Amino acid sequence: MSRTLEVSLGGSGGQGLVLMGLILAEAAGIYEGRNVVSSQLYGPESRGGASRSDVIISDEEIDYPEVENPDILFVFNQAAASKYVAHLKPGGTVIYDSTYVTNPPAVEGTVFLLPITQLAREKVGMDIVANIVAIGAINTLTGIVSREALIKVVMDRVPKGTEEVNRKALQAGFEAAETLISEAKPA
Repeated sequence: MSRTLEVSLGGSGGQGLVLMGLILAEAAGIYEGRNVVSSQLYGPESRGGASRSDVIISDEEIDYPEVENPDILFVFNQAAASKYVAHLKPGGTVIYDSTYVTNPPAVEGTVFLLPITQLAREKVGMDIVANIVAIGAINTLTGIVSREALIKVVMDRVPKGTEEVNRKALQAGFEAAETLISEAKPA
């Protein structure tokens, strides 16, 4: 059975969305041998403006290289939630950074609220790694790629000398998502 996933990552310029998309694309394409298309959309501003990174991952050839209705949507802020959630595929999954998404739009699907940026501050001591916390949480909640492939790409992609900080951020994302999953299961 073929499996194609459309993933959109939304927020503001400067939040590391492009890197998140590249990490997912490389993990799926290089380490798992799947077909991948990755694209980015930016507002006119480089930092602070609307930004989105899209990834399509498929076991078959990808006919149309743009995400229209994502199966998985992650949003860093309220503006991105308001702008992108209407496009979520019915039954899809949306993950909100509850640090900044204070009024999550309702969806026909699965919703996860995780304080991604707050976790980056508390667990790692810096907001700048919130994208790495997010990618760990997203992958744990959705199983887009194998954890091993994700770790390998993150460690290859982050700037030299920041590997340990980013490893800690990735682990914070894994653990937060695992806690959320375990709390959601009936006792």
